[in-house]
Amino acid sequence: MPEERIRSLLLVETDADERRLISAVAARSGWSVIGAADEATAVGLLQGPHGREVQAALLGSWSPDHGRELMASLREHRADLPIIVLSHSNTVAVAVEAMRSGASDFLVRPVAAERLVEALAANADRRRAVGELAPVSEKLAPELSLEQLVGAAPEFRAALAVAAKAARNRLPILIVGEPGTGKETVARAIHAASLRARGPLLSIDCKAVPSNIIDSELFGHEKGAFPGAFAPKTGKLVLADGGTLLLDDIGALPPETQERLDRVVATGEVRPVGLNGSHSVDVRIIATVSQALPEDFHAGLAERIATTTVNLPALRERCGDIPALARHFLTRFSEQSGMRPLSIGNDALAVLMRYGWPANVRQLAGVLFRAALRCEDNSLTAEHFPHIAVQSRFTGRRTDFAPTLSKARSEEAIAGASPVTLFTADGHLRPLEEIEADIIRLAIGHYRGRMTEVARRLGIGRSTLYRKLGDLGIDTAA
Repeated sequence: MPEERIRSLLLVETDADERRLISAVAARSGWSVIGAADEATAVGLLQGPHGREVQAALLGSWSPDHGRELMASLREHRADLPIIVLSHSNTVAVAVEAMRSGASDFLVRPVAAERLVEALAANADRRRAVGELAPVSEKLAPELSLEQLVGAAPEFRAALAVAAKAARNRLPILIVGEPGTGKETVARAIHAASLRARGPLLSIDCKAVPSNIIDSELFGHEKGAFPGAFAPKTGKLVLADGGTLLLDDIGALPPETQERLDRVVATGEVRPVGLNGSHSVDVRIIATVSQALPEDFHAGLAERIATTTVNLPALRERCGDIPALARHFLTRFSEQSGMRPLSIGNDALAVLMRYGWPANVRQLAGVLFRAALRCEDNSLTAEHFPHIAVQSRFTGRRTDFAPTLSKARSEEAIAGASPVTLFTADGHLRPLEEIEADIIRLAIGHYRGRMTEVARRLGIGRSTLYRKLGDLGIDTAA
């Protein structure tokens, strides 16, 4: 039986404690870590007898001064080696410098264990998207308000309308969407549009925090509450008092934590681990999930957090928004140090619209970022996206294909025409009630759920508007 190949990571980090910490995280996911404190040691390890077993490199001490030289030395000996940069800065300028120096991806300290493991797997697994299609891990654009979020597809505008109206109350919100659809971006926009905007916005990645310490992170603990609790700790629910707590991937919470969180949402009282008393808090919960909550999720908590649900469509379900999104991202990139203004040709937009974007908007942003870095002209063309056709043709994944768009609809989207579609794919007019429903959804999203303003702009009474919402089956929460 052939010996199984070792999955090995080359970690270049000057700080011995950091090397031990990162090595422990990677080892729990099946990586064998080879540590190096400097460039000479790293290059020597690559040249050694086990150098070919290294499947990825992580540069834990990136700086523009010596980072380029280190990257060049590694590439000289292994041109195809995926290299991930770990940086203390989250600016686009740092990303530009790292990617132009040859980085495959970059992460920002402090990095969650889950994010680190995902980045290693994505860059080392050759069965996954490569080249321009590998999504860049960190955000590449500033935070946006609800009215700045780009998208005219009726389903997307309807989701934003629900978010806009929900932002004005105090109830919990559940945001549902595939990875990369922008759940965190929408959550932050909701907080910014709410009366809590001046309060804190904190977040916890429920999947990344180990189950044995998640209660401490959420509720806090008293000194001596458990072995290793040498000092009291204030939980995120208390720290977020007066603001918002974002619980990413809430479905990953352990059952007992779900039960405790349900009591907090119901009563507003937080009891730290090991404390007999409690703290009164006024905090709003915004939770995210990639798909419906699991069947065994706490029924009471599920009912409370899903009072308002924002369903974000996958990018392949609103591929008509891709031209506007592409232009938006390129404009944002051009505002950053080290980047320049670029346009994008219709041939490139047509290519982007035919792809299914399994990693959604996050992947689109990463693809455009990489293309913008490598473009030596003033405009992106189809030639700057060579992997898309290959990926769509050979992977066989359903998510690699976008729904078929008619030629007329594609041309309208590229030209920036009205997002309300009048004709079906076979050239016939759509039913009037469908067109009317699209217009009402767009109006609700455009005026951020202000129903009086929506009715006034549409030239109808408020009672008539609500009657139409019921007749057309549009969620009245919007």
